[in-house]
Amino acid sequence: MRGILCLRMRVPSFNTKFFTSLSSLAPLQLPSKMETHLWYASHDDITDKLVNQYSGLLSPPEKEHVMRMHTYELRRGALLSRALVRTIIARCVYGSDNQVNPRSLKFRKNIHGKPELEWPENNDWNPPELHFNISHSSSLVACGVTIDCPIGIDVEDKERKIKHDIMAFAQRYFSQQEKKLLKSISDPELQRLEFLKLWTFKEAYVKALGRGFSGAPFRTFTIQSIPNKGGIHPCTKSKSEASEIVVEPLEDPASHARDWQFSLWELAGSHYAAICTKKDPAISGKRTMKVWKTIPLVSDEYVSGTDSVLAVGTLM
Repeated sequence: MRGILCLRMRVPSFNTKFFTSLSSLAPLQLPSKMETHLWYASHDDITDKLVNQYSGLLSPPEKEHVMRMHTYELRRGALLSRALVRTIIARCVYGSDNQVNPRSLKFRKNIHGKPELEWPENNDWNPPELHFNISHSSSLVACGVTIDCPIGIDVEDKERKIKHDIMAFAQRYFSQQEKKLLKSISDPELQRLEFLKLWTFKEAYVKALGRGFSGAPFRTFTIQSIPNKGGIHPCTKSKSEASEIVVEPLEDPASHARDWQFSLWELAGSHYAAICTKKDPAISGKRTMKVWKTIPLVSDEYVSGTDSVLAVGTLM
């Protein structure tokens, strides 16, 4: 009932679109090569009726996997994640001649487990080179989409508590430089928030690589701030543009770690979202970030330029 009340009480804005059924889903404009599109959804907006609808979008193996989860909250979150990916991608490639049903989408995993699209062979249709990545917390799920550009994202609840001592945790996963940064912060709350920022950047990077934690252990590279030379151009209120985030590899100095660019955002006042995308040497200028809040199969709201999405200053 809480989700239903939320929908009835919301005053629609000109940036909000509502849908009445699967067949009424509006097509989405694909990101340009200079853009990153981010869509996020809140668990609190999802009603039991929507949970059942989302279940109908899944393949039999997906549905079986979700139904094995132990709690309703886990099942709801998993269904929301899959519904978000399927509806966003289907709408991105929707066209007058190529309407794509979210149920028909097929996915494969690379050797490290990163999901990728698997388009059917069709000589009459060349689908866009679309890249996506998804991340979720216990209360929010987000999906990033780019064209011709690998992407990795990670979202973390800003209120997330670290079960163990932060420095003991950092000792296992962070580089010497990152540990030095955290140790220099005397305020426990500021230290916790800085830890979360570092963690989201690291997660986003290894996901963009397509390797995940096992393929690119966190201790093998350093995340650090340097004076800004360009990067993401926020369509939002920025707290700081004085520095940018870069990766310094520790085990393979000849790697192409500088081929990646990062941004950090605050979503809905409650989450950090780190975005990592690969730079295109053929394209100059800044990458634009566009953000929507969505309820899959129900509504979209463009929130860039509002307090729902804030560009966060980099590291301390």
